[in-house]
Amino acid sequence: MVLYRRNYIAGGTFFFTVALRDRSSDLLVRHVELLRECVAEMKRARPFDIDAMVVMPDHLHAVWTLPPDDHDYSGRWRAIKSGFVRGLTKSGVPVGRNARSEADVWQRRFWEHTIRDEADLNRHLDYIHYNPVKHGHAARPVDWPHSSIHRFIAQGLLDADWGAGVDFEKHGFGE
Repeated sequence: MVLYRRNYIAGGTFFFTVALRDRSSDLLVRHVELLRECVAEMKRARPFDIDAMVVMPDHLHAVWTLPPDDHDYSGRWRAIKSGFVRGLTKSGVPVGRNARSEADVWQRRFWEHTIRDEADLNRHLDYIHYNPVKHGHAARPVDWPHSSIHRFIAQGLLDADWGAGVDFEKHGFGE
């Protein structure tokens, strides 16, 4: 078994990729409001900042900054994922179970990267906002509705045409 080592830093800023088990599913965008409710509930219970986020059909990316005295992003993701599964079940969406009797919705783990500096943060913010274009879901980043790019544009941090015509392979945002 692989030993996963997480870099727990109180007050740290982290980039995450969280994926569904079925990578051909569109469950996250079909039930994006439920996902938003689960994230909002977790933010109320255990505050943290969402610096950026994009929800794709089968996965999501986020950059979070935790409070200065807190390092538990794993517990937050566990609660968000569990709440989402409970919400699906409650709304009548069939949820399969695996051999361990776990809900067969999410991949068991998630990928995390500790943001090292401002340049690293900016690369990951760009990656998040460009992700819908990379995966062919939108022609321009602004065209994807489930992205924090809209907040960045409203705050004047990005232009509405940001990322239009960018060659992803050349820039290699984020990962």
